[in-house]
Amino acid sequence: MTILNGKKAIVTGASRANGIGAAVCLALAEAGADIFFTHWRTFDAEEGNGIEKGFPELLADKITGLGVRCFHMELDLSHSDSPAQLLDEVENTLGTPNILINNATYESPSNFRNINTDILYQHYQVNNQGTILLSTEFAKRYEKAYPGKKDGRIINLVSGGPNPNNLAYIATKGAIIAITEPLSVGLAPIGITVNSINPGPTDTGWINEDLKAHFLTLFPKGRIGVPSDAAKLIKFLASDDSEWITGQVIHSDGGFLGK
Repeated sequence: MTILNGKKAIVTGASRANGIGAAVCLALAEAGADIFFTHWRTFDAEEGNGIEKGFPELLADKITGLGVRCFHMELDLSHSDSPAQLLDEVENTLGTPNILINNATYESPSNFRNINTDILYQHYQVNNQGTILLSTEFAKRYEKAYPGKKDGRIINLVSGGPNPNNLAYIATKGAIIAITEPLSVGLAPIGITVNSINPGPTDTGWINEDLKAHFLTLFPKGRIGVPSDAAKLIKFLASDDSEWITGQVIHSDGGFLGK
């Protein structure tokens, strides 16, 4: 399948082999898109799931093995100059991108007892400031490079639900849900669609056996979501076939009952 031949895609937050970011990179590459992905190993080492040996080079090798170009870089989206830095690097290596997948996120447990200004701001810097400023910088450069074209795509990964121990994360992801529709209206005239996907609980390595037993009772389809589920939808939304779909928040979660 080569529905994305000639397209150039940015995927943020591809930091582990079994994550959604890596699955999206591979799905878009299989469809013919050149890939530029970001990772932030400082976070992975200090607050995430640890650094995987050989990553991200192993992912880059898999992508180039599919016959497309691939570049990657370390990027901390909490810095205000990161969006311009990333897009400069993409333009220097691949050219102006057509597709932006906002997958990078910051998440740290927070409830009504421990939430404070610092926790909120850490989430805001990446999940809101980083995502919104990267999206708008992407749009400005797309408008200049591709006047009259209609193949621009911004796709956000979002979340929600009633988890009382994830207040800051859910609140900041809620802001991205809120901006999806108005940003889509603003960018439609220059040929960019904007959509968000809520994939629900996805087994990227964090679901232990106890959680798995609990989650299985809440998935009417009888299995837990996997990264390729989100990647398949993102591949479609990145394609020309999705040109009439914009401003939507799509729950691609197998009918998950734990809303």
